[in-house]
Amino acid sequence: QLQLVESGGGLVQAGGSLRLSCAASGRTFSSYAMGWFRQAPGKAREFVAAVARSASSTRYADSVKGRFTVSRDNAKNTVYLQMNSLKPEDTAVYYCAADERPPLTPSALGTRYDYWGQGTQVTVSS
Repeated sequence: QLQLVESGGGLVQAGGSLRLSCAASGRTFSSYAMGWFRQAPGKAREFVAAVARSASSTRYADSVKGRFTVSRDNAKNTVYLQMNSLKPEDTAVYYCAADERPPLTPSALGTRYDYWGQGTQVTVSS
């Protein structure tokens, strides 16, 4: 079993930045590809970004490409999401997730991910 705990959410003005963290415990963190997803009120969950086990590969949703950066520190069992140039449409609950049998390129499909955190709220004001 892998436990995931997100932190770093909050309220920020449009154009600002936030860095989300997701701390993992319970299993070998470096065995998992890690993803970030988000869900806004009344909308379906959507993929944001993902990083391979060794950080050799990353993947981004088109809506965040060039603004968000996903990274991981396997020594600290933590994955990060640096969010710059935030927009009001980035407002959502952000979740990290772990895929224990990842393909070479980390997946954008939420159904592939086996473990999920509880989420952290990000609110971007205009």
